[in-house]
Amino acid sequence: MRVAVFSTRAYDREFLTQANSAGRHQLQFIESRLDATTAVAAAGATAVCVFVNDHLDAEVLQLLHAGGVRLLALRSAGFNHVDLATAAKLGMAVGRVPEYSPHAVAEHTVALLLSLNRRIHRAYARVREGNFALEGLLGFDLHGRTVGVVGTGKIGECFTRIMAGFGCQLLGVDPQPNPQCLALGMRYVDLNEMLSSSDVVSLHCPLTPHTYHLIDAAALARMKHGAMLLNTSRGAVVDTGAVIAALKSGSLGSLGLDVYEEEADLFFRDLSTQVLQDDIFARLLTFPNVLITGHQAFFTTDAMAAIASITLANIDAFEDQGQPLHPVSVERLV
Repeated sequence: MRVAVFSTRAYDREFLTQANSAGRHQLQFIESRLDATTAVAAAGATAVCVFVNDHLDAEVLQLLHAGGVRLLALRSAGFNHVDLATAAKLGMAVGRVPEYSPHAVAEHTVALLLSLNRRIHRAYARVREGNFALEGLLGFDLHGRTVGVVGTGKIGECFTRIMAGFGCQLLGVDPQPNPQCLALGMRYVDLNEMLSSSDVVSLHCPLTPHTYHLIDAAALARMKHGAMLLNTSRGAVVDTGAVIAALKSGSLGSLGLDVYEEEADLFFRDLSTQVLQDDIFARLLTFPNVLITGHQAFFTTDAMAAIASITLANIDAFEDQGQPLHPVSVERLV
């Protein structure tokens, strides 16, 4: 099967080529992001393989369908960038990677937490300049602190296990409590109680119409004064403008992000020689208590190998049976 692979970098080519070592599929690697202007590059392909910042709205899907595409193979667990209703109307199958390495994302979240708490990023810069002063680097013991986890699926569960190891009190928010998290001592509460009681709030939920701007001005106002907010899920779960206001007022103690709601025009590219055009993102970078990474939480050799393997398995299953191994349907939006 011919597969047009969008948003590819050298590491995507390496792992996908290895997963396709038998040569079953013809992989066409395209560096450009998929949108209405680049969809023509997929003409003649039966499948497109896309990443989180590719744009698959109704217009793009219609263009892809007209060019012969029948499978959308997502190299991600999230599917908020796909118009599932239009895909269903066009008879296009959608496959995703539901579980590649939840440990990778959970461990990166903990790295953000520890770095922010103990000011590792600031200490690193100071020491390189010969400044060994401790002022401004004061942190707190995690042991005994309350950590709130929004979304306790596989990634949330892995994060919970690590926090349990630190001796934290655990609060969870999820419509479907995870028995493994309950066994770790997690207590499930509503969002309001979790926000008001937690010293650290970590987001691990998918982006849906229900979770869009879940953390808005009202939610931030309910958080414990000086608490830490971490987001390694999807950028738009957090209202960035509201977060900036909370940082300016001092009510939000610190912020760790691996995702950003307007990241499509920033992440996965080298913009170091350019002036950032996103004023909101630039404002975030001015805060000393903000730590941002560029959507790299998933980026381990283990996760990349799993993503490539499962993506190819979805394509194999579609070719053999007409459905990907891990399908996504419009009902998941409900």
